[in-house]
Amino acid sequence: MRTIDLRGQQLSPADMLASVPRATQARAEALETAARIVDDVRARGEDALREQAEKFDRVSGHALRVPSEHITEALASVDSTVRAALEEAILRVRKGSAAQVPAAQTTTIGPGAQIVQRWQPVNRAGVYIPGGKAPLASSVVMNVVPAQVAGVTSIALASPPQSDGRVHPTILAAAGLLGVSEVYAIGGAGAIGALAWGVAAIDLDPVDVVSGPGNNYVASAKRAVAGVVGTDSEAGATEILIVADDTADARLIAADLVSQAEHDEQASAVLVTDSADLAERVATEVEKFAAATRHSERVAAALAGPQSAIVLVDDRAMATAFSNAYAPEHLELHLADAEAAASEFTSAGAVFVGDQTPVSLGDYMAGSNHVLPTGGQARYAPGLGAYTFLRPQQVISYDHAALASVRAGVVALANAEVLPAHGEAIEARFQGAAAPATTL
Repeated sequence: MRTIDLRGQQLSPADMLASVPRATQARAEALETAARIVDDVRARGEDALREQAEKFDRVSGHALRVPSEHITEALASVDSTVRAALEEAILRVRKGSAAQVPAAQTTTIGPGAQIVQRWQPVNRAGVYIPGGKAPLASSVVMNVVPAQVAGVTSIALASPPQSDGRVHPTILAAAGLLGVSEVYAIGGAGAIGALAWGVAAIDLDPVDVVSGPGNNYVASAKRAVAGVVGTDSEAGATEILIVADDTADARLIAADLVSQAEHDEQASAVLVTDSADLAERVATEVEKFAAATRHSERVAAALAGPQSAIVLVDDRAMATAFSNAYAPEHLELHLADAEAAASEFTSAGAVFVGDQTPVSLGDYMAGSNHVLPTGGQARYAPGLGAYTFLRPQQVISYDHAALASVRAGVVALANAEVLPAHGEAIEARFQGAAAPATTL
């Protein structure tokens, strides 16, 4: 894991970002391929999905729509400890998501004039759950629970088939615990296209919103269907950035960096600190953890990539500026005053405060959501939540007297914009008939 020394330099946010570049080339290469896959699914439906399954998943002849008995079998056979953990995660994420549904608000503009701001759930959601390098059963919880909390009544789940043609049993068990019965053994960009456009041959109706994590092809496919359906953030390869001072525990930092590096060779693992001594100790500990972990080759590739580094800065202010410019998916604060400092870090998908709040906790049991923006999108985009599946709507109601009070203003603005019919629609309500009864 390389060390970058930025001390003593006056750097702009762009300069800071350039020092630890994201692994963007793979995403750029995936865009064209993903769009082609999505278009093929739109044009040829089931035939395209089966060809893609044979090419990418090396399976054929399997049921694209998962039979209900597969879900029942998975739920019956899941390890009891895993089931208990999933049930606890469901409770915690449901509680955390409930705060994300705003109450309707009524604003009285004047006598007889009001606007109701309400939040309406979409009718149908499609969630994608990866099943390749890591069968993310926890992502079933993170996607389905917020949709249910939002009030979505129709949910379709897609996940790639394993070598036996079935969706991973733990993923199916999680779906079963949540009452999701519409599941498809479809993977990658093709799954995103199928959810967005629908596939009549397998009774898959189009959804309104597609959510869920995935690789660069999945993220790129979301971009390809944006505008056809709503999407959550384009969550690509995972990221962790840790800001630490000289009070931090090097062993815990190393463990957390490695824990995220095991996701993917393109994962980003970054430490930012003003302590050269801590940087050296973390580098040593990272080598130990990386060598001992099960996915050591994958971890080594991620940590050796240009997207991972230990960054030395002058002080806390520079560390904060770096983090806010980088806008990581996951931000950990290993600082003596972590709770007080948290408010300074304004751009991150999720902030983990203190050394007893690792990202791994957020991945499973914190009650927060682990589907978060990557690639710097945390500067402007939220993670997944109940709000992902909600549409704010304004419901406006004026009575005749309230309309009369703004009659002249509307007509004046309509004429100023050379849209006289707008004003005429107002005037029509005051000509040739008695004023209607007040309804408000």
